[in-house]
Amino acid sequence: MTVTADPVRQQPAPPPDASRRLVDRVFRARELAVALVLVLMLGATQLSNTEFLSEQGVKDLLLNATILVLVATGQAVVVITRNVDLSVGSVLGICAFAAGIHLRDGGSPLAAVLLAVGLGALFGVLNGALVSLGKVPALVVTLGTLYIVRGIDSIWVGSRQITADALPAGFVDFGHDGIGVLPYLALLATAVLAAVAYYLRSYHGGRDLYALGSSPEAARLAGIPVRARIMTAYVLCGALAGLAGALYLARFGNVDSATGNGYELTVVSAVVVGGVAFTGGSGTVYGAALGALLLTSINSVLPAIGVSSVWVTAINGFLLLLAIAADRILALRVASALRKKAVRTRSARHA
Repeated sequence: MTVTADPVRQQPAPPPDASRRLVDRVFRARELAVALVLVLMLGATQLSNTEFLSEQGVKDLLLNATILVLVATGQAVVVITRNVDLSVGSVLGICAFAAGIHLRDGGSPLAAVLLAVGLGALFGVLNGALVSLGKVPALVVTLGTLYIVRGIDSIWVGSRQITADALPAGFVDFGHDGIGVLPYLALLATAVLAAVAYYLRSYHGGRDLYALGSSPEAARLAGIPVRARIMTAYVLCGALAGLAGALYLARFGNVDSATGNGYELTVVSAVVVGGVAFTGGSGTVYGAALGALLLTSINSVLPAIGVSSVWVTAINGFLLLLAIAADRILALRVASALRKKAVRTRSARHA
C-alpha cells in the first residue's frame, strides 16, 4: 500500500514592503506623540492663562505657524529623499523682497506671488542640478547656495526696506483676515499641505521619493529616475519657500535684507521633530506641519506663562536633539524586530 504524505505547508513569505509598513507605523506613532504634546502644552497654558486660547489667540497661533508649515512641507519632501536644503531661509528672504518690489511698483498681488514662487523654483533648480547632476553632497551644496543667495540679497536690498504702507491694502489685509478663527493664510497653507501629501501618497513619483530615501542604490537598480526625482524635490522645496516669502510679506508687511536669517535651522528642527527621519525614506508632511506648529506655539506659550522668550532657541535645540535620539533608537528597534521576524520566517519555512 502506498502512503502519500501530506504536502508540507510553507508559511507564506512576508510581503516585500513589510518593513516599509512597520517603519511607517513607528513614525506615525511619532506624529501622534507630537500632536499629544502639542495638545497638552496648549491645554496647560490655557489653564494658567484663560485668555491664551481666545479667538484672537487661536488665530495668532495659526498665523504664526503658516509660514513655517509651508517651508517645512517642502523641506520634508527633500529630507524624505535623504537630502536637505539649507538655503530655504535665504530663498524666502529674497523672494519676499522681489514680491515687495513688484507690489511697490504697482504690480498685482497675484503676479507678485507667482514671481516669488517662480524665483524660489529657480533656486530649487540650481540646488537640484548641483545635487543630482553634479553629485555633490546636499549639505555642501545648499550651505553654499545659502551664502550665495544671502549675499545677492544683501547687495540687492542693501539698506532698503519694504513696509506695509508701500503695499496694496488688500494684500496686507489678506495676511491678517480670515473666516472666523481660521486665517486665509492658514487655509492656503493647509490646501498646499494636503496637495503635497496626496502626491506623496497616491502618485508613483511621490512613492519613488520614499524608495529613493530608503535606499538610493536599490532605487536606481529598480529603474527609478533618481536624478529627476531629486530635482523634483528641490524645485518643490524652492517653490514653497518662494510662496512662503510672498505670504511672509503679506503677514508682516515688512521685508529687509535680514528677512529669513537663520530660518533654515528652525525649518529642519520642525521637520525632524515632526517625525521625518533625517536618514530619509520615512515620515510625512503632516508630521512636519505638526512639528512646525509645535515650535511656533512654544514661542507663544513661553510669554503667556511668564517665561523669557530667550529660552525658545534652547528649547528648539533640545527638541531637535531629542528627536534625533528618538529616530536612532527607533531605527535600531525596527532593525532588531525585522531581523527577528526574518529568523522566524526562515524557521517556519524549514519546519
